[in-house]
Amino acid sequence: MQHWQDETHEIIASLLEDGSKADALYTLEHHFSGLDFDKLEKAALDCFKLEYEVTDAEEIVIETGETLLSFDAITQGTLEAEAIMLQVKQLLAIAEKYGLEYDGWGTYFEE
Repeated sequence: MQHWQDETHEIIASLLEDGSKADALYTLEHHFSGLDFDKLEKAALDCFKLEYEVTDAEEIVIETGETLLSFDAITQGTLEAEAIMLQVKQLLAIAEKYGLEYDGWGTYFEE
């Protein structure tokens, strides 16, 4: 969990250092990936039930030539580390439940 806390603080600090608005409402995208479409679909449904917007699954070919499937669970929020970490914990549990990878979160610069 420390890794995710460190990453969350780094993302927030980078955005603010670059001049992104501290009090803006951000689109927060949490990334999932895996090999099994059925498991990915079940995880997406769990995210939807928690009121996340869920993107359609996409195929990604990685360096090894293997094809992964991925989707994003999207919500709106501020750059408050504690609130984002609650989301991370919630979504990590879903990823673990279905044997998927939680690949972290990201957002966009807000002027």
